[in-house]
Amino acid sequence: MAHSGRLLVPLAALALLLWAVPGAHGRRSNVRVLTDENWTSLLEGEWMIEFYAPWCPACQNLQPEWESFAEWGEDLEVKVAKVDVTEQTGLSGRFIITALPSIYHCKDGEFRRYLGPRTKKDFINFISEKEWKSVEPVSSWFGPSSVLMTTMSALFQLSVFIRTSHSYLVHDLGFPAWISYLVFAFATVLSGLLLGLLLIFVADCFCPSKRRKPQQQPTKKPSPEVSQPLKKVEEEREANEVASEEGTENKEGASQDTLESSIRQRCVGPPPATDKS
Repeated sequence: MAHSGRLLVPLAALALLLWAVPGAHGRRSNVRVLTDENWTSLLEGEWMIEFYAPWCPACQNLQPEWESFAEWGEDLEVKVAKVDVTEQTGLSGRFIITALPSIYHCKDGEFRRYLGPRTKKDFINFISEKEWKSVEPVSSWFGPSSVLMTTMSALFQLSVFIRTSHSYLVHDLGFPAWISYLVFAFATVLSGLLLGLLLIFVADCFCPSKRRKPQQQPTKKPSPEVSQPLKKVEEEREANEVASEEGTENKEGASQDTLESSIRQRCVGPPPATDKS
């Protein structure tokens, strides 16, 4: 009887352990997972978002507090979510994540970065007491839905695509690394040329070039030191011209007088001879 009682204790402990473990592992998490496809749901309602990486020790220490805070989400009317930056590079680019873990608060499309203590109690007070109102929101220019951040997200995704393609060419297909670099260099140059031609075409359509008239060079005025000798030369030239004109007139007058006197002499002629016989 005593022997059977001793066996019941380990069996009861084992049964309790088997009952508790599946319950712990089967419990559904209240933390939502955001991706590049469903992130636009952040623009409606109130959210708390954590950006983390699986390899980050600080992120691993935050997970229990974040899970406990998510259990209060329904009572606080706030949705608690997380983003794995190693998988969702586009979202990492939209929010410019430079440190891990990073936490953001969103209220109807207005984003604020949370910089307070990272405990369950502080998270709850931040929402219940509306401490987020004292935090300056992110500018609309740098909001995740802006054109600038959309472009940044595309660049992040492009970098991941290039890295994945390089790994595929080198490790899966067995090409040398220099061939992969050559392919990407050619693609970069070609895309740059096409983009430049497109920009020139668009600029020419909206701002057509106008023919410029040749600019007339302004005449430089001579300096006073140079202008004085020039004036003297001009005055002497004018005086010479006046003198030559007067001499010409005198010559014309003298020739005209000579001509008139000769005409008179011809008209008068010699006196007629008288007949003395």
